[in-house]
Parts: sequence; structure tokens; C-alpha cells
Amino acid sequence: MEQPKRRDYRRSLKIALVVTIVFLLVEIAGGFISGSLALLSDAGHMFSDVLALLLSLAAITIATQLPTKARTYGYHRVEIFVAFINSLVLIGVSAGIVWEAWIRFQNPSPIEGGLMFFIALIGLVANASIVWLLHGSHDLNIRSAFLHVVGDTISSVAVMVAAAWITLTGQVIVDPVLSGIIAVIIVISALRILRETLAILLQFTPRDVDFDAVVRDMTSVKGVDNVHHVHLWSLCSDINVLDAHVYSCERDVEKIEAMKREIKERLKKYHILHSTLEFECEKCEECSLIAGVEHPG
Repeated sequence: MEQPKRRDYRRSLKIALVVTIVFLLVEIAGGFISGSLALLSDAGHMFSDVLALLLSLAAITIATQLPTKARTYGYHRVEIFVAFINSLVLIGVSAGIVWEAWIRFQNPSPIEGGLMFFIALIGLVANASIVWLLHGSHDLNIRSAFLHVVGDTISSVAVMVAAAWITLTGQVIVDPVLSGIIAVIIVISALRILRETLAILLQFTPRDVDFDAVVRDMTSVKGVDNVHHVHLWSLCSDINVLDAHVYSCERDVEKIEAMKREIKERLKKYHILHSTLEFECEKCEECSLIAGVEHPG
């Protein structure tokens, strides 16, 4: 069955990776010079972005390899595994930032607000350009990398606000407070991706698919009496898989094939691109069971 064409994000990821590495170095230097925890926190996020983008690029490259006899589904699951790792990295980095923010909150240190604002402004431009490059994907792998960068974009805005406040009022306490708030927001986003990746890895029914509606669509095909042993799960973020037994007393091979094609066509709207349908005759099975009881020998 022909699969919908997916946008190739490799070029976008390569550009985003170069921009992120350059600004990471700038932000580390600026954080130490200005004394801003918010800038250093943002640099920590940028480092996780570099890792996320590298992993995402590697995952997409690997996933394009054709299936083999040993790996019949190819490498589509790599994107889910990478999204899972990226989410854990985000949570870990954010936890470290919250801890450092708490330390700074108790012991505020002087900050150079003007330099802090200028570097945050550059970071906002860099992050916004990467967000534009990566937006719109339904691929969990790309979405996890996208969330990394969105977090940094929000962080850059917050750092600019903190820098302006520090310059105007001299109250450096806003720096660790905003750093902690940013970290909490990013953890919430990471937990959402983590939940989705775990659901796919554990082969749960896709959250955006109505299981009962799938069964209704299958049983409404002319000639289908019932379906059972229905298993529905996701191979990756945009490919769902289904196995099912179909009850039908139809014996004409051509009509059975037509029924299969109709069922698979209806399954496309649920992004079910791989399906295995085993046809059985329920009445025949019941007759065989009765015959076995009447004639135990």
C-alpha cells in the first residue's frame, strides 16, 4: 500500500544544528561574562538542543534504510526511541536548572543586564529561525527536537525580560525566578512527549484513533459478519498497524479480495497503513464444534 509522502527534514535539521552550535558558544561566553544564570540555563537548553538535533538527524537518516529480512519493518521505531531519549534529557536538564535557580535565589549574585539582554536578543532570533524550519511535523522525533527549540525561544524572551528588569531596578532575584519557571514549563512539555512515546513503545491503541469507530467501519463492509482479535498499535508517529480476524461466510476468492481492499481503504483515514486480515467463517466453526460434540469419536 502506498504511504503518504513525508517531508524530508534532514536539510532543515542540518541548518538548525549549525545555528544552535554557534549560538551555544556565544551564550556560554555571555553567561559567564554577565554572571546571568538565565543565560547559562539557556545555554544548558541549547546544549540539549544540539543533542536533540543530532539524534533526530541520525534517526531520520537511519529510518530511510529499507527493511531487511532481519528487520522487516525497517527502522521506523528509531524516531520513537530518540524522542523518548530527548524527553528524558529535557527533564534532566530542567531539573538541574531548577536546582541552580534555588541556589541563586538564596544567594543572589551581580548581573550585567545590558550584555544579558543583547545576547538573549540574538538567541531569540536564532531560535525563532529554527522553530520556523522545524514547525508542522507530526513525527514525534522532529516534534521532540522542535519542543527543545520552542523551550529555548520562550527562554530567550524571558531572559530579555529579566535583563530589562535588572537594568531598570537592579533586582537580580528575577534571574533565578524566571529560570525556574522556564524549566518547569519545559518539563511539562517533555512529559507530554514522554507519555506519547511510551504509549507507542508499549503498543497501546493510538490516542487519536477511535477503536470502536475502526471496528464499526470494518463490520459495515458488505459481506463482513463480525471482527474479533483486533489489535491496533502504532509503528511510529504517523503509521498505525492493525491485525484482525474477519468473520464472513463468503467463499468466492475474488469477493473476499474485494472485501479486503474495501476494509484497507477505509482504514487509511486512521493512518493504518499496514493491516493483516484473516478471514474466517463463524457459522462453519460453530457447525464443526457441534459435529465434534455429536460425533466424539
